[in-house]
This record gives sequence, structure tokens and C-alpha cells, in this order.
Amino acid sequence: MTIGFVVNDIHTERPGYATIFLAQRMHNLGHTVFLMGVGDLAYYPDGYMGATAVQADPKHKYKSPATYLDAIQGEKAIQVRVTAPDLDALMLRNDPSAEGEGRAWAQNAGIIFGQLALRHGVIVLNDPTSLSDAVNKMYFQHFPEAVRPRTLITRDKEEIKQFFQEQKNNIILKPLQGSGGSGVFMVKKNDSTNLNQIVEAISRDGYVIAQEYLPQATEGDVRLFVVNGEALQHKGKYCALRRVGAKDDIRSNLHAGGSAQSVKVDQTMLDLVELVRPKLIQDGMFMVGLDIVGNKLMEINVFSPGGLSDVSELEGVDFSTPIIEAIERKVHYKNTYGTQIDNKTVAMI
Repeated sequence: MTIGFVVNDIHTERPGYATIFLAQRMHNLGHTVFLMGVGDLAYYPDGYMGATAVQADPKHKYKSPATYLDAIQGEKAIQVRVTAPDLDALMLRNDPSAEGEGRAWAQNAGIIFGQLALRHGVIVLNDPTSLSDAVNKMYFQHFPEAVRPRTLITRDKEEIKQFFQEQKNNIILKPLQGSGGSGVFMVKKNDSTNLNQIVEAISRDGYVIAQEYLPQATEGDVRLFVVNGEALQHKGKYCALRRVGAKDDIRSNLHAGGSAQSVKVDQTMLDLVELVRPKLIQDGMFMVGLDIVGNKLMEINVFSPGGLSDVSELEGVDFSTPIIEAIERKVHYKNTYGTQIDNKTVAMI
């Protein structure tokens, strides 16, 4: 099959990123793999979306994601103009909230061009129509209340103060739009001195999420991969890891200095998967990362869940295998049924 990966920027990709891990494995299996940054996307006069993409040497197999990344970031990278008819599948792996200052134009670019690709029969994962509703953390509020911590979303300082006073423990404050642990603060119950200052800092860029603090968060959180609405398993092991924050840091995100540890997936975690499964299926969310603390979800990462290579190394199982096999099946179904089944359906079968 021929597959394209959309990322924020080819040159900011790293060897440990899940996208590079998947792309390297697909390339070595003989699939045609293109990578493109959102700034490389285009709409051409012939009516097709496409991009100036990069490709590694198709005659060469790469020993690791690192050597593969060198090949697509280096001088020997093959530049190719790719259009929608060339692709069987397109994976949107760019994170809108990770775009820096001056790149507001890039936040929705992957979604917009992904929607154009749908018109020409390309399988787009995750479904771009649903992703447009998930650009900020408000999407999380559409899931059952039973899976979420008690939450307030507002720009009103007084409402946040009242919420703080109602809680029996600390609270977490963070921006509605953001990722990677950026702008996340904990306000302790016995210390409200900095509350106003934190709220003002966060609200300058939009809405503030005030969330009850879950004491189990001191142990870090669990990132559990869900594919096709099911907890991802391979060779009897679940694709999950515990992310533990650096000392004196409430953030457990690996990009924010957290460390990865093995974790045993229990029934509580699987019950959470069952509760969010109907919504994920309805929205065509093929691959997501659930961030779990205790019996609650802290976040559902639908854009670019990371940690795939870390958990594969920890468990001694290559979790790219079932993901690639699932995409291969989708291509087969799409070739068989054509336009008789829509993208959201294909994304979840």
C-alpha cells in the first residue's frame, strides 16, 4: 500500500516519535511511505490535494527509526510530489496545539487537507471531520461524565476561586488548548496565593480548565493505546506504559521530562476503554491514547499519541505490527467496497 504521514514539520521529528517508528516499520515491510509537514501540503489546479513529500530509499531497509529518520531528513531524502490519487491511506499525525508562535495557519491545515483527500477515496486516519471537533480539550467533555474528573472550563476568575474552595484537595489548572504538559499547574489546597496569577497567565491565551486533583497522580499516569475501539494487544501483552513525572514536576508527559515504566493493565482500565469505545467508533478515531489516573481519564489524545516505541521496547513486543495489519485490512476493504462505506466506518473496522 501507499501511505502518507502528515506531521507538524519533517525537521522537528525525533527518532523516538511514534510516527517515525510506524513509518520505518512500514517502509521495511515494502510499503511506499511518504512524510509531509503541514507546510508542505497544497491544493493543485488539477483538483487534487497533495504535498511535496519526502521518502527514504525504497531499495534500502533501515535498522532503526533513527537511521530511517536520518534518511528522510538528510540530503539523500527523495522529494516527491504526491497527490491524493497516489495514496491508499493518509495518517494525520500533526498536533495542532504543538504549533509555535507565528504558525496559527498550521493548526487546522492537516484537518482541512485531510478532508479534501476524502473526496478522492483516500482513507484518512483519524477521521478529519471528527478531528476538527477535537482541536482543543473540550472534545473530552463529550465523553461520559463517569470517566472524567470533576471539571470547570471558564475564563472567570471568581468561578475558578469558588471551584477551588469547593474541592477537598488540590486542583489542576491548564489551558483548554495545549499539549505535552505545557502550561499545567497544581494549586495546593492550603496555598491559594498564586491562584490569581496562574489564572491570568493561562487565560491570556483562552479558556482555563480547572480540574479536581486525583491523589493517584503522584504515581504518574498510564498511557494506554486504543486501536479500532479496543485496547491494543499483541502477543498477549497490552500496549500501555506508566509515565512518571520528573521529581517535583506534576507533568508526566515524556516530552516534559517524564520517564516510561512497565505497567499491568487492570480491569478498571479496560472498563474505561469500554465506556469511551462507542464515541470513538462513532467519530472514526482509529488510534488514540488514553491517559489514565486511578479510575478516571485525564485526557484522550486523538492527534498524535506518543510512546509506541517506548512501550514496544519495555514489553519486548513490536506493537507496530497489529497497527500496520489493521491499516492493511482497511485498504483491502476500501478497494473492495469503494464508496459504499464511508471513512468513519472504514477507520474502525
